[in-house]
Amino acid sequence: MKFPEPHIHAPRDAHTHTAIFLHGRGSNGPEFCEDLFSSLTSNLKNLPDSLPSWRWVFPTAKTRYSSRFKEDESAWFDVWSIDNIEEQEELSVEGLRESVSHIMKILTDEIERVDGDASRVFLCGISQGMATILWTFFCAVGQINQPLGGMIGFCGWLPFSHKAEDLARRQQAMELLQQSSGNQSLIEPSKLDNKRQMSKLFRDIINDPGLPQIDVSTDISIFSTPVLLSHGRDDPIVPIRLGRQAARILQHLEVSAEWHWYSGAEANGHWIKEPQGFDQMVEFIETQLCCGELA
Repeated sequence: MKFPEPHIHAPRDAHTHTAIFLHGRGSNGPEFCEDLFSSLTSNLKNLPDSLPSWRWVFPTAKTRYSSRFKEDESAWFDVWSIDNIEEQEELSVEGLRESVSHIMKILTDEIERVDGDASRVFLCGISQGMATILWTFFCAVGQINQPLGGMIGFCGWLPFSHKAEDLARRQQAMELLQQSSGNQSLIEPSKLDNKRQMSKLFRDIINDPGLPQIDVSTDISIFSTPVLLSHGRDDPIVPIRLGRQAARILQHLEVSAEWHWYSGAEANGHWIKEPQGFDQMVEFIETQLCCGELA
C-alpha cells in the first residue's frame, strides 16, 4: 500500500517558505489541517493568516494494523505502549523505516521548491508525527547537508529513546574519562563524534539499505537546525516525561533545542495550547527567519 498524497494548503502570497506538518495516530492530513488552522494566536490569526507566504504540506500516514488494538488505523508506525515505550518496541521498526523514507522524499522535494535552500523549510509534527520527524531528522544526516529552517514538535516522544540515552551516557562517561586520565593513549576514542554516533544508532535500528553509511566525513550540518519542543503537562496520551526526554537527547548533542510545557490545552491536554502554543510557534518561526536574514 502506498502513502496517500499529501494535503496541500497553498500560500496566499508569493511562496517563500514551506512547513511540513505531520498528524498524530488516527488522523490524516486534511483532518489535521482543518483542526490546526481552526486555532488562533492571541492576535486572532490562524497560521495561514500569520504566515501568508507559506506553503503548508500535510502528509497522511498509511493505514496499518495496530497490534495493541487489533484494528486498522492511520499511523506512522505501530506502537504497543506509550506509557512504556520499550515494551514490544520492535513493532515500530517497519513503520519507522517506511515513514522516514516517505517524509525524506517530501522534505527533499519541498527543499527543491524553494531553490534548494533548506533554511526555508520547517519540519513539524504532533504526537506520533513528532516522533516521526525526530527520526527523519537523525536519518537525514548525510542526505540533507544544510540546516533546516527549524523543527517543531508537540506532545510527542522519541522511539527507542532508551537506546539513545544509553549511548549519551556512554559518550559522557568517555568524555569524563578522557578529561581525568593522565594517559590518553590508554583510552580508545571512537572514530565517530557524538552526533555521528547517534545518527548511526538510529540507522542501525531501522536497517534501511537506502540510507548512506555514516563515517568521519559525513556532513552533519543539519544538526544546526533550531528545534522547538512543547508538551502538555496534563497530557494523558503521551506522558510529558517522554517529551522532556527527547529534548534532553537533542541538548546532549548540542542541538539548539527549546523545551516548553503548558497545561489546560484542548483534547484533555494532548493538543497545542491555544493561543499560547500558537503564539510560541509563530514567534519561534519569526525568530529563525530574522536570524536567517541577519546571517
